[in-house]
Amino acid sequence: MKKGLKILLLSDTWATLALGMIGPIYAIFVADIGGDILDASWAYFAFMITSGVVMYFISHWEDKVKHKNRLITLGYSLTALGCLSYIFVDSQLTLVITQMILGVAEAVQVPAYDAMYSSYLRKHKAASEWGNWEAMQYIVTAIAALAGGYLAKSLGFKALFVAMFIFSLFSVFTSLGMFKNSKYLRSQ
Repeated sequence: MKKGLKILLLSDTWATLALGMIGPIYAIFVADIGGDILDASWAYFAFMITSGVVMYFISHWEDKVKHKNRLITLGYSLTALGCLSYIFVDSQLTLVITQMILGVAEAVQVPAYDAMYSSYLRKHKAASEWGNWEAMQYIVTAIAALAGGYLAKSLGFKALFVAMFIFSLFSVFTSLGMFKNSKYLRSQ
């Protein structure tokens, strides 16, 4: 596996771990801040619509950008900001704002990530190399779901959000590895 793929997989592993920790207990958190099913739905809507609309426009611009690694790191940085923002969520409005931050993060990071990941693929290994990413997503999300549940149950949501923020920072720092010897990474 090329070194560039390893860096991309590792950085996305940390982000997946961070964001996966809240997934199955999200509605419980929304209830804890006084929300209900519709509030959870609106927050998810805010994330998805922001991701979709911003991604549609930004992805066309990203095709012209040479240094996609910068966009990936920016996306992970915005993810870290979104995870940190959860600590301050105390109403439906702050929840929606947090979800919109995470939506912009996704919109900036995902198209650049996919383009860069694809550029490292070897034609005769494309299925297994994409399979590595897919497998990582499922396995890490499964681990994150349990870890997040246990952490929130034993230490509370604030501790969970601190952990999410820390893991998301790992994705930022790991992605910085793409800046070192860019030509070397591409040839490995």
